[in-house]
Amino acid sequence: MKYLVTDSTDIRYNLALETYLMEHAELDEPILYFYINSPCIILGRYQDAYEEVNLDYVKQHQIIVTRRTSGGGAVYDDLGNVSFSFITKDDGDSIGNFRKFTEPVLEALHEMGAKDAELAGRNDLQINGKKFSGNAMKTEKGRMFSHGTLMYDVDLDVIGKALNVPADKIASKGIKSVHSRVTNLKPYFAPEYQNLTIEQFRDTLAKKILGVSDLSRAKEYVLDDATKQAVEKFNQDVYRNWDWIYGKSPASAIQHRQHFAQGTVDFRLQIENGRIKYLKTYGDFFGQKSIDEFEQQLLGTRYDRAAVTEVLSKLNLADYFGAIPQKEIIDLLMRQE
Repeated sequence: MKYLVTDSTDIRYNLALETYLMEHAELDEPILYFYINSPCIILGRYQDAYEEVNLDYVKQHQIIVTRRTSGGGAVYDDLGNVSFSFITKDDGDSIGNFRKFTEPVLEALHEMGAKDAELAGRNDLQINGKKFSGNAMKTEKGRMFSHGTLMYDVDLDVIGKALNVPADKIASKGIKSVHSRVTNLKPYFAPEYQNLTIEQFRDTLAKKILGVSDLSRAKEYVLDDATKQAVEKFNQDVYRNWDWIYGKSPASAIQHRQHFAQGTVDFRLQIENGRIKYLKTYGDFFGQKSIDEFEQQLLGTRYDRAAVTEVLSKLNLADYFGAIPQKEIIDLLMRQE
């Protein structure tokens, strides 16, 4: 088995590298790939970003949002987490077999003192009933990867704020995450493993899985310049692409309603492929122009604050909503709770 780490802490580049290797590496033997990410949310392939993510919170706290090519639920990563990936050929008997790929990880964790760590359900790793790892798989053209997270010292307070399903009524065809109780591994380790840097934790884990006392003895997978350039292009085309992240969201029906001193406004929206497909406005506000004109201007607009603000900046919203300030109208349209 070959071994690879990346200096990047950008989840988008790290996922691009993983997918590129699965599609293009020779894979004469499996690759064990580790990466560490700055604060980010990784959506499952079929999830609705607007339903799974508190977009206002992640923007305020500069948390990266992207979407992976594998299924499953949304996860939060930060610099207290290590992600691992086994990239290999598909032998026809590995898809869905999470035990095969998590067993060597669990054995390493047991050696570090987390004796009760176990595979629970189909694809989660837990300890004492609390989840510390989510896992997912992807297969294509006889190749595959199985990847997962390992929460060593993640800021647990952020998880419930960043992955906060909006309180407004949302009916979606997307897959909803089950936000089970989570924990870090650090308190469960033997004392000598409780004060590691995240890089030390990664390297300790790697040595145990690979069966070497020093990583210099491991077979390193080396990236050449051509590969690095191809990965960066893949990163820009996919993982940094707005349509990939938000345009994959299924059709959603959203209601945003608020009472202002100047009247009540009730927006009903349908979002499809990340754009406003339907908008109907109700309320007892005082506007002079037909609200239909306002609604028509937004149809087809990307459902993000910048795009909506750009469209509405060309309108005098007082014509439609009376004395309700423009910012408050935009805040209501884009509300995430």
